[in-house]
Amino acid sequence: MDCIFCELSNSSDVIFDNELAFAMLDNHPVCKGHCLIIPKRHVVTYFDLSNEEISAMLDLSKQVKQFLDKKYHPDGFNVGFNCLEAGGQSVMHAHMHIIPRYLGDVPHPRGGIRKVISHK
Repeated sequence: MDCIFCELSNSSDVIFDNELAFAMLDNHPVCKGHCLIIPKRHVVTYFDLSNEEISAMLDLSKQVKQFLDKKYHPDGFNVGFNCLEAGGQSVMHAHMHIIPRYLGDVPHPRGGIRKVISHK
């Protein structure tokens, strides 16, 4: 199986890892500091993850937040998973987005991820 995320688990791009997951800066960031946390086991969505994998990913999310706070000084964050094509997932290997947000990066940030469907 060819999976870019499976191939990246031992990459020099990894900034943090543990037994079950790893973190790296997104290669196609939506903003400065956008990171991904990826389970080492190949599963498609968040709903396929074991509780241990979810816990490992959440542990890494705290490290990533501290790293981003020190390096980029964001004013807020969006954290989440896109699941399957209709949910916006483009790589079919589960992964969590940690997206730093900055005051003024969009005119009206209220609603956060609720604005994904803009007419709602």
